[in-house]
Amino acid sequence: NQFKQEGYFLEHNEAKYKERRERVYTCMRIPKELEKLMIFGFFLCADAFLYVFTLLPLRVLLALLRMLTLPCCGFSGSQLLQPAQVCDMLKGLILLLCFSMMHYVDYSMMYHLIRGQSVIKLYIIYNMLEVADRLFSSFGQDILDALYWTATEPKERKRDNIGLIPHFLMAVFYVFLHSILIMVQASTLNVAFNSHNKSLLTIMMSNNFVEIKGSVFKKFEKNNLFQMSNSDIKERFTSYVLLLIVCLRNMEQFSWNPEHLWVLLPDVFMVVYSEVAVDIIKHAFITKFNDIPADVYSEYRASLAFDLVSSRQKNAYTDYSDSVARRMGFIPLPLALIRVVMSSMKVQGAMSYSCVFLFYLGLVTMKVLNSIVLLGKSCVYVKRAKMEEKLFERPPTAPPASAKSPSRADVTRCPKASEDSMDVTCSALNISSRQQDPFLSRFVFRFPHPGSYPCRHL
Repeated sequence: NQFKQEGYFLEHNEAKYKERRERVYTCMRIPKELEKLMIFGFFLCADAFLYVFTLLPLRVLLALLRMLTLPCCGFSGSQLLQPAQVCDMLKGLILLLCFSMMHYVDYSMMYHLIRGQSVIKLYIIYNMLEVADRLFSSFGQDILDALYWTATEPKERKRDNIGLIPHFLMAVFYVFLHSILIMVQASTLNVAFNSHNKSLLTIMMSNNFVEIKGSVFKKFEKNNLFQMSNSDIKERFTSYVLLLIVCLRNMEQFSWNPEHLWVLLPDVFMVVYSEVAVDIIKHAFITKFNDIPADVYSEYRASLAFDLVSSRQKNAYTDYSDSVARRMGFIPLPLALIRVVMSSMKVQGAMSYSCVFLFYLGLVTMKVLNSIVLLGKSCVYVKRAKMEEKLFERPPTAPPASAKSPSRADVTRCPKASEDSMDVTCSALNISSRQQDPFLSRFVFRFPHPGSYPCRHL
C-alpha cells in the first residue's frame, strides 16, 4: 500500500503537469476568444460590403457633380478630381459594366445544369470552387490595387494615361469572372438545400471537417495563425451571404410563404453550426500543438482595431473599413454583383419604388451606425493594448536614401499631422506600422512603396 501511495506523488513532475493543465485551460478559452475576433471581423466585412451599396453611389454622384461644375466655375488651375474620387469613379464604372454583363448570365439554366450532375461530381465541383475563390481573391486585390495606383500616380505626359485602359479592362474581366464563380457557388448550395435526401449537403458539411486534418498537424507561428484567422473570417462572412441568397431564391419560388422559411432554417442552422464548430476545433488544437496562448486573439483584434483607427484620415484612399477588410482577403465588389437578389424582387409601381428608397435609407443608417460602433470599439481595443501612442508618432524629418524625393508640389499638398487630432498622414501610418513590436510589424498594407506615394494618395 505504501508503494502504491508513493506512486501518486505528482509533485516530482510539477512543471510538466502544470503545463498540461494550462493547455486544458487554453483549449477551454479558445471558443470565447476566437468568437470575439470572428464577430469583430464579421462586422468589418459587413461594413465594407454595405459601403458598396450605400456610400459608394453617393461618392460617385459627388464626383460627377464636381466634374460638371468645376469647369463651369472657372477653376481651370484646380485638379478636376481628387485621387479618392478617381478611385470611386473607377469602382462605379466597374460595377456598372459588370452588372450589365451579368444580365446575360441565366441563373435558372445554371441551376438546372448543376442539378443534373451526380452527387460526387458536385462535391468535386464545390471543392474546386472554394480553391478558385481563394485564388481569385488573392490575385484580384492586386489587380484592383494596380488599377487604382495607375489611375492616381503622378504623370508627366497626358499620353501616359493610355496605360490605364488595359488595367481597367483586366479589372472588369476579373470582377465579372469572380461574380460568376460566386453565382455557381450559390447555385451548388441551392441544389444541396433542395435535394430530397440532403446527401449533398451532408457531404459539403463533412468537407469542413476535412479542413481540420490539413491544418492542425502543421507548424504554425503567430503570424501564420493571424492570416488563417483572417481567412476564416472572410469565409464565414461569404458563407452567410450565400446562405442569404439561397433563402431568398427559395422564398421567391414559394411565393414568399413564411411557412417555407421554417423548413429552411434547420438546414441553415446546421451549416452555420458546422462552420463554427470546425473553426473552434481547428484553432483549439493548433494553439495546443504550437503552445500559443489564447490571449493571442486579443492581439489580433487589437491589430485590426489599430489599422481601423489609424486609417481615419481626411484624404483617405478608400473607406476606412474597406482598407482593413482588404487584409482579410475580402473583396466586396464581386459579391455585390449577385444578380440573384435583384431577380428575386420585382419592383413595379410608385409604392414599390418608395419601399426600395426606404430600404436604401435603412442600409445607409445601418452602415453609419455600424461604422460608429466599430470605431468606438476599436479605440477601446487600441487603448487596452496600450497602442494609442503609436498613432501620434511623427515621421522622421530626413527621408530614406532609397525613397524618391517628392516634388515641391507634392510637398505643399501633403497634410501635416496634428497631435490633437486622430488624423494620421500616410507617411506617419507607414512609419508607425513598422515601429511596432516585432509581431505587429509583420502585418502591413499591400500598397506600393510609401516613398513612391504622394501623401494624398493613401
